[in-house]
Amino acid sequence: MNKFERLKIELAEKGHGKMKAFGSSMMPILKSGSTLTFETAVEYEMGDIVFCKVKGRYIDAHKVIKKDQGKGFLIANNHGWENGWTQTIFGRVVVAEFQNKVIFKRKSA
Repeated sequence: MNKFERLKIELAEKGHGKMKAFGSSMMPILKSGSTLTFETAVEYEMGDIVFCKVKGRYIDAHKVIKKDQGKGFLIANNHGWENGWTQTIFGRVVVAEFQNKVIFKRKSA
C-alpha cells in the first residue's frame, strides 16, 4: 500500500492523518520534505491546501483556487499551475512541520 492509499484510509477511519510531501510546487508555503497533518472537513474553502484526486491522480498538497457547484473544486499549486477540477477531496492540511518546526498552521474559520 502506498502513502496515498494509507492516508486516504486513515482520513476515512479516523478523520486525521500525517504524510510527508516532497517537491517545490507549494513553495514558499510548504518545503520539500515537510510532514503534513491532514484533517477531514464538511466544507472545503478557497485557499485550503488539500489531499485529493484529480484526473485519476493523487495530489498530496495543492490549493483549492475555485469552487463550482457543478464541477467541484479547481486545484492548483502555489505557482498558478492548475491540476484540474475534482469532487474528491480526502482532507486538508492543518499543520506543516519541517525540521521539527511548525512552518504552516491553517487559520480557523
